[in-house]
Formats: sequence, structure tokens, C-alpha cells
Amino acid sequence: MIVLDAGHGGEDGGAVSAAGVPESNINLAISQKTHLLFIFTGQTAIMTREGEDAIYSPEAQTLREKKVSDLNNRVKLVNKTQGSFLISIHQNSLPGSKAKGAQVFYNAIEPARQTAVSVQQALNSAINHGNTKNAKQIDSSIFLMKNINSPGILVECGFMSNASEAKLLQTDDHQRRLCAAIVSGYLQERMER
Repeated sequence: MIVLDAGHGGEDGGAVSAAGVPESNINLAISQKTHLLFIFTGQTAIMTREGEDAIYSPEAQTLREKKVSDLNNRVKLVNKTQGSFLISIHQNSLPGSKAKGAQVFYNAIEPARQTAVSVQQALNSAINHGNTKNAKQIDSSIFLMKNINSPGILVECGFMSNASEAKLLQTDDHQRRLCAAIVSGYLQERMER
């Protein structure tokens, strides 16, 4: 079962473009399109959040409590889902940088690495023209990826700190290309296994 995670949400907007657009809205739009495409291809997929709000528990009051609760609830959802494979959608940011392009990170549970390599190849072909990137193991400080009991990849779809890419990430056409690459890379790895 694929678990699609639209990173951030609610008061936690994540990275913000120079124009003031939070990554959480873009993550949700890409996740929704990816979810529909997975369903169309016959895969079973669920989403950690289907709307703008984060999934924190009602007793969380401060922004910090809400963020911690939200992350814990995402981990619980993934861990209670039988045979889950997490695909977490995010946007990157490096202030003062011209960096651009989509990159995939993976946790240490197989077949995360193979899937990440396959998704990265698809993104390199469809999105990263002349800007090839390699899939990398994720830093162990990333709470969600460290605490799930299943394979998972985190897709940084582009850079909010790059004004032209941030604008592109908001377009329906670019979001569809991203989700097509993610789905085709995932399915390609499954067929090869």
C-alpha cells in the first residue's frame, strides 16, 4: 500500500518562495495528482492529509506541539498501514542559491534505495533536463523517515528559493509532469523486481 505524504500543512507552511507561497500548498497539489494517477494505474494508495490542515491531535496548542503531534500522527499512520511504502512530497530551499531540480532521498529499508534510484531516473528525464541528480540516503535526523517501519522515499520536487522554479512548481502542467515521473519510476522498479 502506497502512503502519499504531502509534507507540512496548516500553520506549518514549510519553505516559502520569495513571492510568499508556502510549500505545503504545492506539496498537497502534487500529492493529490500523484494519488489519482496511482489509483488510475491500479495501485492502492492513501494520503496522510487530503486538505490544507496538518494532522495534529486536538490537544496540541502551540505551533511546536502541533508540529510534533503532526509528525507523530504521520508516523503512526504509516506504521499501522500493512505493507506500506511511504512517498513523502516536499520542496527544497537553499537561500541565496540558484539550485534547481528534483531530487529523491530514501531511508535504509529496502526496496527504498532501488525505488529512489528509479524515481530519480524518471525525474532526471522528465524534469531535470541537463541537471542530473542522484538519489541519496536521507539524513538520520529526518523524524518521519527515521521512525517509520517501512521503506520510504522523500521527493524534493524543486527549489522554492529559485524564483523561476518556484513559479513553475505552482503550475498544473509541471505538477502533472512531476507526478507522472514519480508514478512511472515507482512502477518501473516494481516491474523489475
